Parts: sequence; C-alpha cells; structure tokens
Amino acid sequence: MTKSIDEVRDAREDNAWLKRYYFARAGFSIVWVAAAYALADSATAIVAALLLIYPAWDAIANLVDAQRNGGVRRNPTQAFNMAVSTVTTIAVAVALTTSMNAVLGVFGVWASATGLLQLATAIRRRKSSGQWPMMLSGIQSTAAGASFIAKAAAATAPQITAIAPYAAFGAFYFLASAIWLTIVDARRAGPPQKRTR
Repeated sequence: MTKSIDEVRDAREDNAWLKRYYFARAGFSIVWVAAAYALADSATAIVAALLLIYPAWDAIANLVDAQRNGGVRRNPTQAFNMAVSTVTTIAVAVALTTSMNAVLGVFGVWASATGLLQLATAIRRRKSSGQWPMMLSGIQSTAAGASFIAKAAAATAPQITAIAPYAAFGAFYFLASAIWLTIVDARRAGPPQKRTR
C-alpha cells in the first residue's frame, strides 16, 4: 500500500521537526556538560544555577515538543515528562538547602522517571525513523538514575561532575537520532535529478 502525498509530506515535516529538536537538545546538553566541568569548583550559586537549569530545560523542551505534535493532551508521555521535570526543578531547589547528596538523590529519581517516559515516547513514535537511540537513551537514563540513588547514600558529598556523564550520554543519543534522521531524509530525496536540454 503506497502512502498518499499528504502522508509523505507529514512524515517529512515530522522528521524536520525532530531533527531540529534533537540537535537543539544535543547542543544544550553539550554546553551544559562543558559548563559543569569548567565551573564545578565555582561559587555555590553558579553550581546551583546549573543544577536547576538542567531539569527546567527538560520541562520546557518536552512542552514545546508536545505542542508541536498536536498539543499536550495528545502527547501524554511528554506532558507527564514535563510535569516530572518541573517538580524536579523545585525538588532540586529544596535539596540544595540540604546537601549535594540530596541533590544527587533527586536527580536519580528524576533520571529514572524521565528515562521510562522517554522510552515510552520513543516506542509511541516508532513509526518515525531515528527512535532506536531514544529507546536506548531511555533505558540507560533509568539505569543511571538507580546508580545516582545508590551513590547519594555515600558519606562523601558528590560534585556536579557526577551528573555530567549522564548528560553527556544524553547528548550522544540525541545527536545520534538527529544524524540518523538526516541520513534517512537524504536517502529519501535520492540522487539529484539531471537536467535535460
């Protein structure tokens, strides 16, 4: 069964959006990781700002993604992800008044929850190309969250660099999806048509 012209156009528009979305998320994560390592020993306020920005950005990104794909009601996994990330931002703010161990524990719960939601979103989007890295990312995020929770119980206080590798892997998976979609679109376009005289 061949696809209609509208279906092909919609698929291309979806891919175009996902490419921009994944590149943007990868770019943000790369910048955040670089800042986390460069500013790990900076003033407490700077480190706190970085820790708050990360889940807040995730909430905003999921909101934009949901709105771009039919609205929040039609995208329950992104909507729930947005809510979880918003609550996490508030929880991180509270945890910062206690200890970095508490902050790492909050990030652990968040990474596990959002990992499962990301996996669910990727499965729901499985008809689109480039979703296998998102599935792997969701699984790894859930595992990383469990690791954070375990490390939060350690006697020594962790630094922000304990979270940076998690964000770096996220950047890798978003970038892999974006590149995969770019390759798929290039193949669909086919070789350039020769001009006839």
